[in-house]
Amino acid sequence: MKKVIPTTFITLVALLMSSVSCNSQSVDYQNKTLSDAEMAGYEVATLAGGCFWCMQPPFDKREGVIQTTVGYTGGKEAAPTYQEVSSGSTGHTEAVEVIFDPKQISYKEILDIFWMNINPTTADRQFADVGSQYRPEIFYHSKEQQSIAQESKEALGESGHFNDPIVVPITESSSFYPAEDYHQKYYLKNTMHYKAYHVGSGRAGYLKKIWK
Repeated sequence: MKKVIPTTFITLVALLMSSVSCNSQSVDYQNKTLSDAEMAGYEVATLAGGCFWCMQPPFDKREGVIQTTVGYTGGKEAAPTYQEVSSGSTGHTEAVEVIFDPKQISYKEILDIFWMNINPTTADRQFADVGSQYRPEIFYHSKEQQSIAQESKEALGESGHFNDPIVVPITESSSFYPAEDYHQKYYLKNTMHYKAYHVGSGRAGYLKKIWK
């Protein structure tokens, strides 16, 4: 089942929801399509780190990040739906597309954010979410990105933060399909449920332990 939260946190969410309105339909965080002129000078990073709800906030907070979009990539079918991807049958993984200004933040720094928000030692799962649709993966958009990603991965493996090998693949980018609108900026549209999931899935505790 998608994004299962332990019973304790389900109860917490129910209590919070009873006093706080989290109607996603009342909030509009839809991204606008950037023109070629607007994209001039910007770069794109595509990164998969499990639940895309949890991968969008860390990038949104950083100066130099122009726009983030959650969606699906790495599969063969065109324009998959959330239900299709969640079934694990399409080959896609949940991912975030990050448009950034390299004059303000480098691709290496984008990767640093990525590493510090995932468990890079597990394949085909991230925390409570299991399956290839939650696999961590770096999708490079140029040979330069590929080289930087490989160096970053090797440096992380030598950092001493992890006892197990870093297993995140570095793959050439393919078609990226934006997820349905209700998934975009989920942490703002459904704040209480997002916070409960972030903790209940085990992600928050793990990251605090590793990067304390």
